[in-house]
Amino acid sequence: MAFRIIWKSRIPFFASTIYQNLLIPLKDLSPTNNLPNPIRQISLNESIFGTRHYHDGRPRGPLWKGKKMIGKEALFVILGIKRFEDDEQKLNKFIKTHVLRLLKMDLIAVLTELERQEEVYLALKIFNIIQKQDWYKPDVYLYKDLIIALSKNKMMEEAMKIWEAMRNEGLYPDCQTYSEVIRGFLRYGSPADAMNIYEDMKKSPDPPEELPFRILLKGLLPHPLLRNRVAEDFEEMFPDQNIYDPPEEIFGMR
Repeated sequence: MAFRIIWKSRIPFFASTIYQNLLIPLKDLSPTNNLPNPIRQISLNESIFGTRHYHDGRPRGPLWKGKKMIGKEALFVILGIKRFEDDEQKLNKFIKTHVLRLLKMDLIAVLTELERQEEVYLALKIFNIIQKQDWYKPDVYLYKDLIIALSKNKMMEEAMKIWEAMRNEGLYPDCQTYSEVIRGFLRYGSPADAMNIYEDMKKSPDPPEELPFRILLKGLLPHPLLRNRVAEDFEEMFPDQNIYDPPEEIFGMR
């Protein structure tokens, strides 16, 4: 009963409030007054959520991931040896004063970065330095990356010297290394050397893979006798796979 009395007593107040809202001046209904202030809204959002609605120009985290793996001393050495690459005397002096004092991981990082940049001449120098370190142990992956870099730059003589050094240490390359060296010799115009690598690959203790065979079958099209030898081995090792023989007129064979 008391609640009903209070509710009835507030009816005039609600009615007066509705009546006052209906009498809003027309100037308050103009479009400019109803639009929110965008600057004030952005600042309000920043204060509430702590986020910015614009890019402040700083590099994102993932973009720095690769460079963080290389230390400052390694980066300094890379820039230095590239700077003195054409001056053998200054290069050797820089190697004695800066390269030889690098730690193991920094030396390997320098070698990897030079191979990535295809600075194969400098990579060879760093690799020779690594081989003379007390902590050095024969590693097939160090050989592999250097051989692939040399093969891609058509430096097949240097690649084969590294290849022989690797084999003398009792290491066998993997499928990717065989593939890149075979491809390098085919680009170099030496199918006989490519076949020598192929014969060496067949002696590997690892099971054979298709990729080196495919590269040879494609690169030996101008040499049908050599290609037939590879094709016979391919059919024997991979009986469920097919060999694609392009039309003879594409290559001018009649």
